[in-house]
Amino acid sequence: MAVTELMSELVLQIGIILFAVRVCGRLARKLGIPPVLGELLAGVIIGPYALGGIGFPGLPRGFFPLGTGDALGSASLAVSPELYGFATVASIILLFSSGLETDLGLFLRYSVAGGLIGLGGAVLSFVLGALTGAALLHTGFTDVRCLFLGVLSTATSVGITARILSDQKRMDSPEGVTILAAAVFDDVLGIIMLAVILGIVTLVTGGQGSSGVSGAPGAPTVSGILGIAGKAFGIWLGFTALGLVFSKRIAAFLKLFKHSYDFSILALGIALLLAGIFEKQGLAMIIGAYIAGLSLSRTDIAAVVQGRLQGLYDFFVPLFFAVMGMMVNLREIISLPVLIFGAIYTAAGILAKIAGCGGPALLLGFNLRGGLRIGMGMVPRGEVALIIAGIGLASGILDNQLFGVIILMTFISTLAAPPLLSAVLRLPGPGTRKPVKGDDSATAVWDFSSGEIADLVLDSLLKDLRNEGFYVQIIDAGEGLSQARKDDTVLSITETESRIAIETDKTDIPFVKTAVYEVILRLNDAIRRLKDAADPGKMKQELADMEGGARNDALSLIRQDSISLDLKGETKEAVITELVDILAVRGRLLDRDEVLRDVFRREKTMSTGMQHGIALPHGKTEGIADIAVAVGIKKKGIDFDSMDGEVSRLFILVVSPKKTSGPHVQFLAAVGAVLKDDEIRERVINAASVEEAVELLQKR
Repeated sequence: MAVTELMSELVLQIGIILFAVRVCGRLARKLGIPPVLGELLAGVIIGPYALGGIGFPGLPRGFFPLGTGDALGSASLAVSPELYGFATVASIILLFSSGLETDLGLFLRYSVAGGLIGLGGAVLSFVLGALTGAALLHTGFTDVRCLFLGVLSTATSVGITARILSDQKRMDSPEGVTILAAAVFDDVLGIIMLAVILGIVTLVTGGQGSSGVSGAPGAPTVSGILGIAGKAFGIWLGFTALGLVFSKRIAAFLKLFKHSYDFSILALGIALLLAGIFEKQGLAMIIGAYIAGLSLSRTDIAAVVQGRLQGLYDFFVPLFFAVMGMMVNLREIISLPVLIFGAIYTAAGILAKIAGCGGPALLLGFNLRGGLRIGMGMVPRGEVALIIAGIGLASGILDNQLFGVIILMTFISTLAAPPLLSAVLRLPGPGTRKPVKGDDSATAVWDFSSGEIADLVLDSLLKDLRNEGFYVQIIDAGEGLSQARKDDTVLSITETESRIAIETDKTDIPFVKTAVYEVILRLNDAIRRLKDAADPGKMKQELADMEGGARNDALSLIRQDSISLDLKGETKEAVITELVDILAVRGRLLDRDEVLRDVFRREKTMSTGMQHGIALPHGKTEGIADIAVAVGIKKKGIDFDSMDGEVSRLFILVVSPKKTSGPHVQFLAAVGAVLKDDEIRERVINAASVEEAVELLQKR
C-alpha cells in the first residue's frame, strides 16, 4: 500500500475515533459510569471485530480492517501499526502525567500505613492473579502469562474511589486518607513489578524485548528470575534515583527555553527519550515515562507542565482507550471459557484487594468496618491495567482470549466498586477502633458567583497551603478534586464552577476559614491596586475613541430573525430583558433566567452604554450553548448610563458560553468599529427593514 494511502486511512481512523470516544464518554458520564469505560466501549463498537470491519464500496475491508501484526512481530495485533503507534505515544503521555501527579512527599510521609496497605494489596493481588492463571491455564506459576496476569491484578484506579469519597464527604476520613496514600504505593509497586516481569520476558525470549516475543511463553528457572529481577529493579531504581537527585537541575535546564510551552514540550521529550531507553533495555516504555514524570513532580514546573500538556492529554489518552477496545475480539470475549475465566479472575482480584489492603489496616488501628472500606476502595482497575494488557497483547504474551479476560476484569471491577464502596461507607459507625481526628467532619462552602474568581482563590489557597508545609495532591483535575495534608490535618477541596467546598475535621474549620480569609484579603488588596493602576472608565473611553477595522466574519453573527426595530422597554433593565427574550423565543438559550442574571451582573460592574447613542450589553454565561447576538432599536432612546450622557437608541446584545471559545471580544470590537461611522449609525437607527439594518451593520 502506498504511503499516501496509508496516511489517508490513518487520518480517517483518528477522526472517527475522536468523535466516537467523545460521544461514548459523554453517554457514560450521564449514566454515572466512568468515562474511560465509555471510551473503551467506543473502541469495541467501531473496531475491526465489529462495525469497523464491515466493508463497503471504496473501502472493501472497512474503516478499521483487521491488522496482521507482522510489522510489530505479533500475530495478535488487531489494528494497523500506525494506529498502534499513536496508542503507544498516548500511553507514554498518560504515565508521564501520572508521574507528575505522584506526591513524593506524601509517599514518604505516609510510608508506614500506606506502605503496609499498598504492599499487602499488591503482593496478594499478584499472587492470587498468577495462581488463578496457573490453575485455569494448567501451567506453572512462573509461566510469563501467569506473571503478567499477576501484575495486571495489582493496578488500582483511585480516581473512581476519590470521586465516591468526595460525594459521600469522606475524603478526609481516616479511611479516605489511607486509601489515597496507599494508592501512591500501589502505583510505584505496580511499575516496579512490571519492570521485573518484562525483564523475565526478555530472559525467556532470548533478549528480544517486550515487543519481540516469538513462540509460546515458557517457564524460566528460579535463578534466572532472581537475576533478571535484580537487573530490572536496579535499572528502575538507578534511573529513579538519578532523576530525583538531578530533578532541580533538569528543571533549571528546561527553563532556559523561557516560554512555558517550550519547556513543557521538552519535558515530554525527556519522557519519550527515557521511554525509548527502557524499551531498548527490555523493559516497558511506560516505566521510563513514569520515572520522567516522577523526577519532575517536586519541581516548580510540574504544575505548569501538566497544564500545558492538558490538550495533548485530552487528544491522545481517549484514543489509547479506544485502540485497546478495538483489540477486543467480541466472539472471544462472549465465549463461555472467557466468561468463566474472567469471572474467576475478577473475583480473585477483588478478594485480593479487600483482604490484602483491608487485612493490614486491622493492624493499624482500623476495625473490620474500616478495613472493609479501605479494601473496597482499592478495588477499581483502570488505565495502568489496560496499558499493561496492551503491552502483553502486542508482544504476543497474551492471546485474544486472555486479553478479553483482562477487559472483563477492568469493566466488572470498575462498575462494581462504586455501589459496593458507597454501601460500606454508609454503614453506621466509625472505621477506627478508637475515635480519631476525621471521624467528625464538617464542610465550609464559599460561592464566589464567578468561576474565574473561584479559580483564582483556589490557586492562591493551594499555593499558601504548600508554603505552610501541606502536601497538596490534585486527585482529579477534571472534577476539581484536591486534597491537602499535614500531620493529622486533612483538607478535601472541591471546586464546582463558582463554588469552593472544603471538608475537614470540625476542629480544623477555624484554620480553613482563616486561610481562605487571608487569601481573599490579599486578592482584594491586589484588585484595589489594579483599579488604582488602571482606570476602567478611562480605558473604556480610549476604546471608544480608537479607530479600527471590522472583521466581517464576526459581524456575520447578526441575524435577521434576532432584530427588533421597535423596542418597547423604557428602562435599561427592560431593554436588556427584551433583547434576551428575542433570543429565547428563537430557541437560542438553554436557560433564559441565567443569561439575564449574567448580563445584569456584567452591567452592574460597569455600564455598557458607549457614546453617540450606542449600547453594547454583553456577558458570558452557562445559559447558552453558542454565541448569540440580538439587536434592538428605540428611536426616542432611553437613559443607559452612557459615557457621553446621551440617551442610547441602538442596542446590540452579545452573549457567549463561559467555557467555550468564540469571537465574543472580536464581535464587540468589530461592531464598535462599524458604528463609529456617523452616517452608518444613523441609517441603522432609522432603517426601514431588518434586511437594511443587517446589511448596514455587516458593511466592511
